Amino acid sequence: MALPCARKSKRMERIVVLDFGGQYNQLIARRVREAGVYSELLPHTALIDQIRGEALSGVILTGGPDSVYAENAKTCDEAVFSLGAPVLGICYGMQYIAKVMGGTIRAADVREYGRTAVRMERHPLLDGLDSGIVWMNHNDSVSLCPPGFVPIASTDACPVAAFANDARRLYGIQFHAEVAHTPKGNLIFLNFLKNICGLKCDYTPAGLADSLIEEVRGKVGSARVLGALSGGVDSSVASVLVHRAVGERLTCIFVDHGLLRLNEAEEVLAFYRDKLNLNIISVDARRRFLDRLAGVTEPERKRKIIGEEFIRVFEEEAKKLGGAEWLLQGTIYPDIIESGTATGAKIKSHHNVGGLPETVGFKGIVEPLRMLFKDEVRALGESLGIAHGLVWRQPFPGPGLAIRVIGEITEDKLGILRKSDYILRSELAAAGLAQKVWQYFTVFTGIQTVGVMGDLRTYDYVIGVRAVTSTDAMTVEWAELPYPVLRRVSERIIGEVPHVNRVVYDITSKPPGTIEWE
Repeated sequence: MALPCARKSKRMERIVVLDFGGQYNQLIARRVREAGVYSELLPHTALIDQIRGEALSGVILTGGPDSVYAENAKTCDEAVFSLGAPVLGICYGMQYIAKVMGGTIRAADVREYGRTAVRMERHPLLDGLDSGIVWMNHNDSVSLCPPGFVPIASTDACPVAAFANDARRLYGIQFHAEVAHTPKGNLIFLNFLKNICGLKCDYTPAGLADSLIEEVRGKVGSARVLGALSGGVDSSVASVLVHRAVGERLTCIFVDHGLLRLNEAEEVLAFYRDKLNLNIISVDARRRFLDRLAGVTEPERKRKIIGEEFIRVFEEEAKKLGGAEWLLQGTIYPDIIESGTATGAKIKSHHNVGGLPETVGFKGIVEPLRMLFKDEVRALGESLGIAHGLVWRQPFPGPGLAIRVIGEITEDKLGILRKSDYILRSELAAAGLAQKVWQYFTVFTGIQTVGVMGDLRTYDYVIGVRAVTSTDAMTVEWAELPYPVLRRVSERIIGEVPHVNRVVYDITSKPPGTIEWE
């Protein structure tokens, strides 16, 4: 299923990334946008008219887990090779091009995984890259190029690590240029866009505001819109954008679901009423959410309960206002990807995507940021004149502390979590790290361990500390916080938060982990 996006000018440069199910596919779309060209990630089953769209500058075929010769191997409409736009295949995408064009693919004698030395020939696709290290992750490889194709890179185990057919403008690389483990891999995309596709590369998310506002107006007409405002950057930018589009016909609803951080409700309402002048209604729904979550331990179930209950609150508030036909959500692209697409696996249901109930009492949902990554949302927000401090406010998940309490949620556990989280945030702010670390929070692990405090044995809870660096939340690295900061955080949590006798630091990147524990 194609994802809706902003209405585009026919002159707008546009790359379609066809998703064959690989784990790095969202990174390919990001690398193209970072290089200055708008990209859309579509399933490999997309119809040719959808791929062509209003304008098409090039196509990238992604990696995937299949063998191209497998019975149910993923394919795309082969008309994609006759559209006149250049095509670049990556890993499985390269092997698929080779198969369609008459080359030979076989299981590699030596399977290549990880950092691999490569030899590169002189070619416009490889400008600025010398023979060196790339990231490989494959079982099969091209053993014989199709007619008209020539190898332009090789490794000891893979004689065709990249190939080119300049006459037909078809190209392939066996390695993954989209990951950071391939030094200068971003140049592959820039070369494809500039040298092969001949593009100007002048796309910026900040320039999308006018087209997004126009799209919202076209969608909702003269109807009223109810905005789900959590206080995070996504819902804030979405609300300001839609307010520009419909004015006073937007009413924002802030729901206190009892799963907020310490002083969160007061801070959010002060920010958005005073600084953004939005019309906001605050709803105290703490009891109803916590009652619905009582006894629930399974993370997906928590998310779905919260997603459904949010919708029910919004439906009730819409009736009180005399009817609002459209519901505004700050859904962004990582939410869509992680909640499962037609091609990608579901990692976890985001409350505003996979957590939505089947029946929603609105005419439709407005999601103007649905195709943007987090850093693009922030750039758009600053272009709309939203204060820097609001745009760069730390991400906070819609389900709130529900997914930071492992197991059943209780008031006592939430109290412990709020206090420990407040200490962590205070100490990072004092150390000047508040805006240098992407996201940071504490986790109530539910684990109890033996300790000793005041010469007495204790058997109390373990608090986990999580801090990560990222640009888009799709991939993250754990933050290397200074030891003195970690020591101070640990000492304060154990000393000031009752029923905690141990603090641990999570040093897991994404992948394989996710940012949140649940």
